[in-house]
Amino acid sequence: MGLAPFLAKSRPFTRRPTFKSISTFAHLRRQSQPLEPPPLQNPLPANPKSLSSTLSDSPVITAAQVHISYGFLPGKFDEQMKSLAKMLAAKSLIDQLSDWMTEHRWAEVKQLFEFWIRSLDNSGKPNKPDVNLYNHYLRASMLLGTPPGELLNIVAQMDDCGVLPNTASFNLVLKAMQLAGESRAAERLIGRMLQIGKEHGNCLPDDESYDLIVNLLLSANQIESAVKNIDMMLKSGYMLSVTAFIGCVQTCVNNGRLDTLVSIIEKCKKTDLNKSLHPPWRVCNFIADVAMQSDSSDLTYYALEFMAKWIARGEKASPAVLLSVDEGLVVSALGTAGRTYNSRLLDGSWAVLKRSLRQKKVPRPESYIAKIYAHANSGNLQMAFSTLQDFEGDHGNSSEDDGEGLFSPFYSLNPLVVACSKKGFTTLDTVYHQLENLSRADPPYKSIAALNCIILGCANIWDLDRAYQTFNDINTTFGLTPNIHSYNALICAFGKLSKAFLCDREMKL
Repeated sequence: MGLAPFLAKSRPFTRRPTFKSISTFAHLRRQSQPLEPPPLQNPLPANPKSLSSTLSDSPVITAAQVHISYGFLPGKFDEQMKSLAKMLAAKSLIDQLSDWMTEHRWAEVKQLFEFWIRSLDNSGKPNKPDVNLYNHYLRASMLLGTPPGELLNIVAQMDDCGVLPNTASFNLVLKAMQLAGESRAAERLIGRMLQIGKEHGNCLPDDESYDLIVNLLLSANQIESAVKNIDMMLKSGYMLSVTAFIGCVQTCVNNGRLDTLVSIIEKCKKTDLNKSLHPPWRVCNFIADVAMQSDSSDLTYYALEFMAKWIARGEKASPAVLLSVDEGLVVSALGTAGRTYNSRLLDGSWAVLKRSLRQKKVPRPESYIAKIYAHANSGNLQMAFSTLQDFEGDHGNSSEDDGEGLFSPFYSLNPLVVACSKKGFTTLDTVYHQLENLSRADPPYKSIAALNCIILGCANIWDLDRAYQTFNDINTTFGLTPNIHSYNALICAFGKLSKAFLCDREMKL
């Protein structure tokens, strides 16, 4: 007996936005609603920006594209700059450069600094720049498209002037290397920062440094080197940015390295600062879909965990934003849990579903069937029959007319039948006696669907006597009336021993 289509690895409705069916058999065809989360009204504040954290917001241009402004005529530009350079002290110069940087007048920043550093101060001594002035010069040069090699020469000049480059200085060079795609040079620069940082702490890589190098290495498809730098970032107490994490997701998926992505997530979970990591909702769905297609139970669990964080965050927002996980996704996750025998994913999937429904709706039949499959395939028959009891409570008693076949032991509940007969009559007898005890409990639990599973289980092990006895006990012991599935299971038992004529005679009696 084949498994139900909804337990297949793929989740076709996630790849066909126009039609999202969470099942393929008649009684379960539903139109699942797309649940794109609305934007939160009060998103968390962005991380504070450092000197070069806004570099990506500034376009890189060439010096030829910069117009001559600030009232300078082309013929008198150099003279005006020289005069201005002679008039400004270091403090006044940094204020002037800051204003021009804000106005994106990078060519003027670069030239004014070059004239100023070659000028003399009021006492007739050469002007002495500090690291902040040099960083303005570095940033303007980088934004004008200066190659990384020339920026490194500027850093070397800082040493000659007795100015120690700081982390922001190196980050500007790293940004230029990222724009130029020079991953090897960037790795060497990070190594140099670590070496210098042993004596001068203000040269050590910071979160921005690691973010630049990780994104550069990921774009170059150098996963191992990227993971190495992520390790150093986490050990240094920094947070992996969402941008870098999304890069990890895309690169690992493209290269079939889902185990590496799982490792990165687990490393983040071990640090207090990164426990709150939760990528955008669409990325969570993407991770879950890819993970389920590959039967990666751990990655599927983490994707659902990210979604649970979003749900909790939305509930705490003002006003509240109620997010919900697509129930079809949960059905697929339960199928993955059953195939990989992962109880953590099973419990997590059900918890996310219940939180999404918020006690306003009951889970759909296919969700219950998938949960029964997962428990049965894992060998947890007690939880499987407990889920069947909840299923009957929410979607009609199985002793009633089951026209839709929700409680068919040949189809929907077949995983439970297989699990019952896996170890022969020993398991079947154990399950039968448990059902018998439950029928005498307070309140009593009597399930013809469960008894039908036992009858068909007996048929699977060619035990006609047990099948027939269980069929008779439906009325005599449990006080129930056999339904169509009961008769079909009994016919199957007789048919396997080529005694269908006896079954026909018994039914006439």
